[in-house]
Amino acid sequence: MFQDITVAELLDLQLKGTAQLIDVRSQSEFAESTIPGSINIPLFDDVERAVVGTLYKQESVEAAKEKGLEIVSGKLPAFIKAIGENGPPHKIVFCWRGGMRSRTSATLASLIGLKMYRLNGGFRAYRKWVVETLEGYPELPPCYVINGYTGTGKTELLSRLQERGYPVINLEEMAGHRGSIFGHIGKTPSNQKSFETRLVHNLIRLKNAPYLILEAESKRVGKVVLPEFLVKAKERGTALFLEMPVGERVGNILSDYKPQENKDEFIRSFERIEKRIHTPVAAEIRHSLQDDRYNEAARLLLLHYYDPRYQYATEQYEKERITVSAANLDEALEEIIRKLPLPPRGR
Repeated sequence: MFQDITVAELLDLQLKGTAQLIDVRSQSEFAESTIPGSINIPLFDDVERAVVGTLYKQESVEAAKEKGLEIVSGKLPAFIKAIGENGPPHKIVFCWRGGMRSRTSATLASLIGLKMYRLNGGFRAYRKWVVETLEGYPELPPCYVINGYTGTGKTELLSRLQERGYPVINLEEMAGHRGSIFGHIGKTPSNQKSFETRLVHNLIRLKNAPYLILEAESKRVGKVVLPEFLVKAKERGTALFLEMPVGERVGNILSDYKPQENKDEFIRSFERIEKRIHTPVAAEIRHSLQDDRYNEAARLLLLHYYDPRYQYATEQYEKERITVSAANLDEALEEIIRKLPLPPRGR
């Protein structure tokens, strides 16, 4: 039969790479949030889950069980095959509370000889661990905080630093948002649960790093809110302020946002800030977007909206800052590396 395991045991097996996590909840539950590395093999899809749930609430537990058995029996061969075909030999199944769905899945799969584990307490127990871990997280090591005008490629630079082995926490990547009024375009924004899950695993991955590299973000990035300990760590950190020519910044923006693929979304997002910009300039930006003159639209937005806001914010910034002047992203990367300690060994 299957073996119940705790969240700590699950994390240990996952770290060793010997187990495949299988989320047997419905597609919508999986999409909302799951354990990183999991695959979704739902015992009930969203419609079936609603049918069983309605019977449970309106008729009886027995009626719900009978309907559930009827549904599962028809899909059993394909369901078991899907579990057996995916990943390492040790399978960890979980549902919301570690109840009927995961117990049924683990029992059926174990009967055909698969080595099965069930997460005790289900995703709810895992979520409780995430929240408690973040609430009690110790003070972070010293941080280097990359700041700079819009379009200086801060997130791209973080990705390049990470590729070179530097200890990076990429908040925008985890949030699925670029942190601006246009930041959601072309992205799938994370909800708070998914963001916190990704954050806690990244922090654990870098728990022995002598320092961390972050991007300067506000407390809210898209739909998510940063935990207070992370906000304070950024405020204490060493600030690296990027400076880059406007033309290069415009090119970075067009490369990242690809406005030609999302024209209508850009116009709708622009309408949210249009009244904050001097009327003639706002009209020119709108006309530029409508006429596919994205280069001009981006340039005007930088000069008349983003740069003045950034300038005001930096004037309120009292800490000493290290300025990084560069002609392009490649040059900026090398300049930043010169100002950072060497990456930790073995990364």
